Amino acid sequence: MGKKLVIVESPAKAKTIGRYLGKEYRISASVGHIRDLPSSTIGVDIKKNFKPTYINMKGKEKVIRELKDLSKDADQVYIATDPDREGEAIAWHIAGVLGIDATSACRISFNEITQKAVLSAISEPRPIDLDLVNAQQARRILDRLVGYELSPLLWKKVRKGLSAGRVQSVATRMVVDRENEILAFNKEEYWNLTAELTPKDVSFPFRSRYHGKKKGAKIEKIKLTNKESTDAILEEIKAAPYIVDSIKKGSKQRQPFAPFTTSTLQQEASRRLSFTSRKTMSVAQQLYEGVEIAGQGQVALVSYIRTDSVRVSDEALSMARDLIKERYGDHYVSRSPRHFSNKNKSQDAHEAVRPAHFDLSPESIHGSLSNDQYRLYKLIWDRFLSSQMASAEVDTVSLDITCLQHVFRTQGETIRFMGFLAAYADISEDSAEDEEKSAGKEKLPELQEGQELTLLKLTPEQKFTQPPARYTEATLIKAMEEKGIGRPSTYAPTISTILERNYVEKQTKYLCPTELGMVVSKLLSENFENIVDVAFTAQMEEMLDEIELGKKDWVAVLSEFYPVFHEQVVRAAADVEKVEMKQEQTGEKCPDCEKGELLIKEGRYGKFVACSNFPECKYTKNLEIVAKGNCPLCHSGLVSHTSRKFKGRTFYTCDKKGTDPECGFISWDLPVEGKTCSVCGSYMVWKRFRGKTYPKCGNKDCTSNVRKSAGKSAETETAVTSEVLALPEN
Repeated sequence: MGKKLVIVESPAKAKTIGRYLGKEYRISASVGHIRDLPSSTIGVDIKKNFKPTYINMKGKEKVIRELKDLSKDADQVYIATDPDREGEAIAWHIAGVLGIDATSACRISFNEITQKAVLSAISEPRPIDLDLVNAQQARRILDRLVGYELSPLLWKKVRKGLSAGRVQSVATRMVVDRENEILAFNKEEYWNLTAELTPKDVSFPFRSRYHGKKKGAKIEKIKLTNKESTDAILEEIKAAPYIVDSIKKGSKQRQPFAPFTTSTLQQEASRRLSFTSRKTMSVAQQLYEGVEIAGQGQVALVSYIRTDSVRVSDEALSMARDLIKERYGDHYVSRSPRHFSNKNKSQDAHEAVRPAHFDLSPESIHGSLSNDQYRLYKLIWDRFLSSQMASAEVDTVSLDITCLQHVFRTQGETIRFMGFLAAYADISEDSAEDEEKSAGKEKLPELQEGQELTLLKLTPEQKFTQPPARYTEATLIKAMEEKGIGRPSTYAPTISTILERNYVEKQTKYLCPTELGMVVSKLLSENFENIVDVAFTAQMEEMLDEIELGKKDWVAVLSEFYPVFHEQVVRAAADVEKVEMKQEQTGEKCPDCEKGELLIKEGRYGKFVACSNFPECKYTKNLEIVAKGNCPLCHSGLVSHTSRKFKGRTFYTCDKKGTDPECGFISWDLPVEGKTCSVCGSYMVWKRFRGKTYPKCGNKDCTSNVRKSAGKSAETETAVTSEVLALPEN
């Protein structure tokens, strides 16, 4: 008898599953998709109900040949691709290539790669879910139609080589719209008036902020809008006593967060670990497919990582609660299991992202994980455990202090019982807005109503309202999820695409539209409102969900969308004028042809210098942008560059690099001017961590670079040497 064949997507997943199945099984990997629409033609017959033409993917010939050979010798073939639309479509294509009836019991799926889950799935095979396949097929064809018709229009109206996509165009528009909000923002002046006070009989300084004016039993809140009104109050309360008017004590409970979905995992990994969305998903995929654990072999550590569900199995809840009791004590376990609700039925197909093995804590397997794997696994572990822990109990105090009839207010909080915060502490984004919200939340001395206080300092401070912040990867993903744009598997690829296409660029951690992104977004907004409309795109996602649930026919959905879209493309091709992109001149002649002017152009990897006689003259060079400060090695100037190898990231060199004599200074980080390390004497560089900028020694071997905080390492990157980082070639 032949062996039973189990087909998965990746070799790592195959290795993990192989641990749980006996010798009668063979495990093989398709290495992702094996069939797709052709790249050279549209591959969709619009006149025949959008019939797609799928072909075997280039480079997959060997994989397909091996799968066919193995399936011929097998008594039974099981297809165990990922449990989502994409995985179901891969299973359907594999079945088609191998001649397997899709309606037969050939499909197995599991939410986590554990022995129990794998054996349970293989004992209950099912047919391929054609509703899931049709939902994926509809998305793929929809995106192909949009891209295949819009991209040539952009080539004709803007410039060659551009692309447009259904979701990426909406994401770009969101970044552009935010930039336009910022540009149109009119800042308004306001003033803060802060009193630093202490009880007369003890030194216990605390701050209190001006709130308003007392009128009888009521307090009228007053916003200080200019220096004159602030000075008038200062003059009025000069030398007047500060009296405790009222003390209101209370308590509140702070509830734990739900376990991670794909979106919230990407957001928190960005905030807490400074991971990009792409890096988060790459590391999470490794944890899901399996990691080599010392003494145990290949082990999958987390459940399926592409999910928008917060549902958790009863078994996982029970194990988590037992572990909390063991680690923290009875008081830290919530009174009853916590169940978090999803927005709609289509989100309930999977569980939340959670640990797969509760006997493998992050600390116990730290030595078997890379630093990134450990940090992300610990984040998932802590978040899940905390979701089943008791609420945090917080004592609150609201203190009103009067000076004549003017009221200063302070709010204080004291955590009485840590609850879930013992496993998953709160952090806030570092921003001016958060600073304003947290101001006045002080640790307070014991006070009594009517008690007189001593004024230590009274500080007036001019402020201006701030425009909305630019998106970060985390906040853009959050906004896309809230607006219903994209799905768990699309957030990271969408952001990567708009960065790689140079529609958006990163400035520190913030996403800013490029001139190209602004031009393309405007053209699409004016001529294809549906394509870049947030509400329409969200509605289309809902239709795809309904196809998945078997409530809508995928051909009908495409038939409703395509004719209107195609008519818009035809009209735009005839009516829209070609957009002339501004070309900035350097004022220099081309050194090669000596005829053309050197222009600053924008390519896929940022700006570069090229000859105006292109394509006759193909001269190009890197665009050197003068950076602030001086070279710490030779004290010459600094130049910033954009790296192609590292996805458009900025790095710095001496302006003498490549000259004779050459200075070899090169670094990811901008040097701190005129400052040296107190430990080793090397130059300092500016670093960013969780939104804050701080100086750090540029010598990677300096002992001052080893920092520990709250038991966790806060590793930062070291300066990159010229052996690692090469200058980009445009």
